[in-house]
Amino acid sequence: MELSKFIGCLIGTATGDSLGAQREGFFDFLEVRDIGSRYTDDTAMMIGVAESLIEYTGFDGEHMAKRFIENYEREPWRGYGWGPPRIFRMIKSGRKWNGMLDREIYPGGSFGNGAAMRIAPIGLFYCDDPERLRTVAYQSSRITHSHELAMEGAALEAYADALAVNLKPSNLNKYEFLRELKKFVKLKPYQDRLEAIESLLDKNPKRDEVIKKLGNSIEAFNSVPAAIYSFLSNYDFESSVVYAVSLGGDADTIGAMTGAIAGACYGVEGIPWRWKDRLENREYLEKLAEKIWEIKRRLNINEGNGIE
Repeated sequence: MELSKFIGCLIGTATGDSLGAQREGFFDFLEVRDIGSRYTDDTAMMIGVAESLIEYTGFDGEHMAKRFIENYEREPWRGYGWGPPRIFRMIKSGRKWNGMLDREIYPGGSFGNGAAMRIAPIGLFYCDDPERLRTVAYQSSRITHSHELAMEGAALEAYADALAVNLKPSNLNKYEFLRELKKFVKLKPYQDRLEAIESLLDKNPKRDEVIKKLGNSIEAFNSVPAAIYSFLSNYDFESSVVYAVSLGGDADTIGAMTGAIAGACYGVEGIPWRWKDRLENREYLEKLAEKIWEIKRRLNINEGNGIE
């Protein structure tokens, strides 16, 4: 587990988010080469996840919810959907963070990608414990997204981050990576889309076919697979996130999730300097990643595992 890859994962999230934020609805592959400086609620909530994990040396749902609320109230203009602020108000009024409050807004709970977009720090923190990763991904998702499809999407994205941070780019085998995801995922909509990814990897499909089979919208099952495909079908960080954003639709979130996986794989040095230099709060994001890495290093040493 290399520090560069931890930093790459968080910087990659914000980079993909910022790139996609200015390209919502655009489909021209050649027009998405320049990053905007400002990220959206995707990265803002990812920061909240990281801050809470660091402060508690692990998951504490009440504190994470509180951090989400504090960050939202400080920067409500980040582009939050209408659901999370309503949930934040419920929690502030005394409701429990794990009370599946989204079910009072969405029948059966939200199956949007709002939990998956922010999940990268959990993928890093539990990168060596897949089942604990799954449990925490589900728990963190329940703060705002309690539908099983949202929770599974968050867990799948976190596990993709974990796999990426644990491999060397030169050893990346896209089919083996996909097989590991297939073994991890439990719900059929995701199983079907992972099968579709494999079939798409065997050819050079047009983007319309990718969107038809994997989606590009706000539902977790229609965006997490698109992010995984964007990573696996390309060869470096830049081509991965540019492709992700070129799919259009929910471009900032697909870009953020792709950026997290690609950043975890290729490390921060794989992210173009022209993007990193313009990214707001880059130094703070780097510090958060360093703190997560330091906690993992300390925990591994205490457990006698060491760290590379």
